[in-house]
Amino acid sequence: MNVLTLILAVVLEIIPAGETYLKALQQRDSALIADQFEYGFELGDLKEGDALSLQDVSGIFNDDTLVLVRNWQIDTLNREKKRGPRKLRASIVLSPFEAGEYELPPLFALLDRDGRSDTLMFGSQKLEVFTMPVDTATFEIKPLKDQIKYPLTIREVLPWVAGALAFAAVAVLLVLWIVRRRARRGGEEAQRDPAYIVALRELEKFRGEKFLAPEKQKHFYSGITDALRNYMEDRYGIDAPEMTSSEVLSSLKNEDSITPALFGDLKDLLETADFVKFAKHVVSVEEAAKALPFAIRFVMDTYKAEGEEAPEQN
Repeated sequence: MNVLTLILAVVLEIIPAGETYLKALQQRDSALIADQFEYGFELGDLKEGDALSLQDVSGIFNDDTLVLVRNWQIDTLNREKKRGPRKLRASIVLSPFEAGEYELPPLFALLDRDGRSDTLMFGSQKLEVFTMPVDTATFEIKPLKDQIKYPLTIREVLPWVAGALAFAAVAVLLVLWIVRRRARRGGEEAQRDPAYIVALRELEKFRGEKFLAPEKQKHFYSGITDALRNYMEDRYGIDAPEMTSSEVLSSLKNEDSITPALFGDLKDLLETADFVKFAKHVVSVEEAAKALPFAIRFVMDTYKAEGEEAPEQN
């Protein structure tokens, strides 16, 4: 009995309230070491407003012989009417770890009813614990046995085989896709037209007097300079489409294939195109008509410098 219980016993009147119950949680015909037991009491005729306080048992079962596995748990039993008397079951769970006979202590509860407090006592129980019997006459120590190895069955192997085949199939398909993609890319690169052909084809799209009108000049100059920039990227290996006009001219000023006169005309074209595209400048029809022939001449002259004959342009 802990300190709280002693104080209650001295100050309050102790009322016998019945016997405790002991219930084995394992269904056996005897109690063995490490079995678990529910130990508690039942209390009936409780009314609305009654308060029940339970003793602290953690200080009673605190050794390695009889261990407290679970502290108090209260369950409400049958209740015939909604506002009628109720019946409670309070219990703890114990587990013995030594063989022998145990005298379980009585359980106490403090009941507060109508301003009066009474200490209820529930009688103790005995618990007898046994060890597993050993026949010392025939007992013989034997070495530990190895784990039993069962032969593999088709049902166990089949999922692994199927998984390996599926993985191999995916790997083969992936390799075939990579090979086909590389072959297609190589074929496309082999069949791609030379840069000068692509540039001349793009420039041919801007033939016609309709592009020389003031409202068409921005589209006209953008198309011509874009075709030239893409050609320069392939011909000279510079990132002309992403460069400003001054950066393009700075990258090309030392190229042997571009004469000073050709370089000067290219500078005039790029600067005029910038004014038309970004400053909304409008050039005369005569000046705009010179842009396309120069762009074609620039491609043909720089292409000839590579040592191949360019096709004649009308």
